[in-house]
Amino acid sequence: MKLLGIGSRIEHPEFGKGVVTNLTSNQYWVTFIDSGLETIEIDAEFKVIEAVTDEVDTVSFSDVEMSLISILRRWSDNNNATALASKWKGGTLILKPGDDNLSDKEIPINTFFHKIVMVRDRIRVMEQKINASTNLDDQEKVDLQQYITRIYGSMTTFNVLFQNKSDQFVGDSSK
Repeated sequence: MKLLGIGSRIEHPEFGKGVVTNLTSNQYWVTFIDSGLETIEIDAEFKVIEAVTDEVDTVSFSDVEMSLISILRRWSDNNNATALASKWKGGTLILKPGDDNLSDKEIPINTFFHKIVMVRDRIRVMEQKINASTNLDDQEKVDLQQYITRIYGSMTTFNVLFQNKSDQFVGDSSK
């Protein structure tokens, strides 16, 4: 059995996907996407997604932390750091049908905002997968990327909900 180095990515049957952040003589310290930091025995059952074999810790804790944040963001389709603009917190979205015989539908803005953020994050994941694909040629990647840009442009109506401009949808600004 070969020891995994810090930065190795694994998938554990109980805890899910995670990254080795430290190790002792008999345990890995693994930060999992869903369950946070856990220690698991070196001989525990898990799948190695990507092994790092360098056994010497040549990077600082800060470097490992920044790498871990990057990996977790890349693997996660939910970014909890996206903030709803303060003016909308606790608000309600009301959908009023054109037929007066039908009742209105009220949705908490927080719930609606969460769905919009999930759509945005899943589009970003799709964009990353397209760019990393080895099955698509460069022209196909460009065509799909332009389509995604148009999707972002269609979603700019929802930018009013975001507290931070950096979280907003951005379409093609050259037109």
